[in-house]
Amino acid sequence: MDKSVPRGCIAGVIAPPCSKSYAQRALAASLLANGDSTLRNIDFCNDTLSAIRCIETLGAKVRRADDATLVVTGGLSPVSDTLHVGESGLATRLFTPIAALCHTPITVCGEGTLLHRPMDMMISPLRHLGVDVRDGGGRLPIEVCGPMRGGEIDVDGAISSQFITGLLLALPLANEDTVLHVEGAVSKPYLDMTIATAEQFGVRIEHNDYTEFYIEGGQSYSPADIAIEGDWSAAAMLLVAGAVAGEVTLRNLSLLSKQADVAVCDALVRAGASLTSDDRTITASHRPLRAFEFNATHCPDLFPALSVLAACAEGESAIVGTSRLEHKESNRAEAIRTELGRLGIEVDLSTDNVMKIRGGKIRGGVLTESYGDHRIAMAMAVAGLCSDSEIGIRGAECVAKSYPDFFEQLDTLRVK
Repeated sequence: MDKSVPRGCIAGVIAPPCSKSYAQRALAASLLANGDSTLRNIDFCNDTLSAIRCIETLGAKVRRADDATLVVTGGLSPVSDTLHVGESGLATRLFTPIAALCHTPITVCGEGTLLHRPMDMMISPLRHLGVDVRDGGGRLPIEVCGPMRGGEIDVDGAISSQFITGLLLALPLANEDTVLHVEGAVSKPYLDMTIATAEQFGVRIEHNDYTEFYIEGGQSYSPADIAIEGDWSAAAMLLVAGAVAGEVTLRNLSLLSKQADVAVCDALVRAGASLTSDDRTITASHRPLRAFEFNATHCPDLFPALSVLAACAEGESAIVGTSRLEHKESNRAEAIRTELGRLGIEVDLSTDNVMKIRGGKIRGGVLTESYGDHRIAMAMAVAGLCSDSEIGIRGAECVAKSYPDFFEQLDTLRVK
């Protein structure tokens, strides 16, 4: 589907969808808890639907109590030998270790861009934990057969924290205690989210500055009743839209959130945008924007939104952390350089691990490419608000991965 986004101002109040990162973690914990857990304020993007499908395959019973509430009856007891994770990288790296708790072989299958994303960081640690693993050269499909027993292992955390999240949630159910030695852990706020979610379900995980994690075996998850907080990844895109094209107020957000992308607030302030907040709302308003420097190593999902913020700022901005972008839904650094280049914005990737963007006039009248990447599609839409004529986006339907109503909600904010 091609989508056209015309230039225009926005103003209004909106609630972003729930955090799919929290939702997937809560769904996994609900699967592992014997009894009924209630998950409130949940939205049903494609990644969340993939996680629901996974926990049902692994034995959970799921019913909708209302449009935004799920009741999950937990219990790890697979009903199929094939686990379909859709196009969700988190679901893959989260549910593969959980599937490895089971005594029967389970094959993890994916689709779309996920088939090209690396999964080899899971193979050796799972084998050292007693799991039989058959892999497709470090890519999906992967077959695992447990039970995972616990122990002391080394894990490479430099590419993604998602597999560590899967281990942290699965290993409390192993018979033995576990010590994870993690080298180069990235996206540390996401690990905080994992530990906090486990704690909500009665499971304790300890760590030493993210280099060693201590997980007592033989623990049990208790059912919980929790509300999923608003998604700061989606909020970041909307707040940047407010900063470059008017004003937007977002509800159901906490500045105390453990989500990595709450860091967008720091970037917005550095760029000179107006940012105000009160009880669970935050407002971003346009002011003349200036170049900024920002380290996005631990919040790489902010890159697409911040690249548009930089494109609308005067001067050359520098965003650190491009090494985190190669293995996303697209090679995001190259995607941002190519697509902003089509819009007349210079993006320089010649400095190691740094993206430099020189702000300027955004040229419309072109069809940009989404690369099947939801965050690139949303970033191009926000850029369209500031272009000299409308911008087209090829494959815009990919926003359904995280924010199915994005274009409709953006339209509701548009000043008519």
